[in-house]
Amino acid sequence: MTKRIYIKDIEVANRINDLFLVTDKNLAVSQKGMPYLSLRLRDKTGTMEARVWENADEINKLFQAGDVIEIRARAVSFRNTIQLAVSHIRKIDDSQIEPADYSPTTDYDIDDMFETLTQLTETITSPHLKALLHEIFSDEDILFAFKRAPAAKGMHHSYIGGLLEHTLSVTRLLDITAEHYKNIQRDLLLTGGILHDIGKIYELSFQKIIDYTDEGRLVGHIILGLELVNRKIAHIEGFPEQLALELRHILLSHHGVLEYGSPKRPKTLEALIVNMIDDMDAKVNAFREFIDSSNDDDSNWTPYHRLFERFIYKRSEAEDIIGKESDDEEGSGTGRPLHERKFI
Repeated sequence: MTKRIYIKDIEVANRINDLFLVTDKNLAVSQKGMPYLSLRLRDKTGTMEARVWENADEINKLFQAGDVIEIRARAVSFRNTIQLAVSHIRKIDDSQIEPADYSPTTDYDIDDMFETLTQLTETITSPHLKALLHEIFSDEDILFAFKRAPAAKGMHHSYIGGLLEHTLSVTRLLDITAEHYKNIQRDLLLTGGILHDIGKIYELSFQKIIDYTDEGRLVGHIILGLELVNRKIAHIEGFPEQLALELRHILLSHHGVLEYGSPKRPKTLEALIVNMIDDMDAKVNAFREFIDSSNDDDSNWTPYHRLFERFIYKRSEAEDIIGKESDDEEGSGTGRPLHERKFI
């Protein structure tokens, strides 16, 4: 079955009769004591909230999160966002859908990104760190998952190829940082950046919906990544103990503090830098994604972002506060080869 309208194109008052993937589903009770069904729907262009106000108990039994459903609905405005008021739902068999219609994907070419990351890897001079990266990415199962995995379930880079996009962005920023500051172990810094989130390939499942695996919930990507690195280091003869120790510390501390999941706070320069660059790249992406998802009205501000605890200003693409003469000037990113332009 072919989709007719994508989420990014839905406007208030539209009548919708189309297919969407259910990512979240919750049977709740309204203030008047009536049951209703709260849904989050997705296609490759984004997500949208939906509500079923009538016959919620019965409709709730027809499908599960992870199913593709056909809905009849009306697009309404609710708290400055578009929401779907659903009147009919029918579950669609997987054999009738095109999976690519429901999986948001990075805007960048995955093979180009990995080639750029490989070029950065080749600049590492430490034979042991270079051997470690080769040992990891020559594993076809790891490489396949690394190229496709999202970087998170929802906060940032939560789409196919998001982990690679985030990793490349972090590594390029680390490369710049290593050149800017003195007494930085560049090889260690870059390797830490490349591997800091490698455990995400085990933490997240992403066949239809992005969700946590049992390993992800019980162990988490930090420890899963550390275990992978430890296994691969064991295959490399003569890997220096101190180098392994400091690399493991980067992985363990890259979330910065215990409240964010790190067993250790950064205690080396390289670990501190990886933590801060990782955090910055994630937040920049999250800001951008939220702004893009809120560009369906004329307001200069997004709705309130609960995690960032603020409204975010939406500068329109046409608004030029710098006064450049052309979009093709240095650093614009247009028309440049991937390895030359500003990326991500």
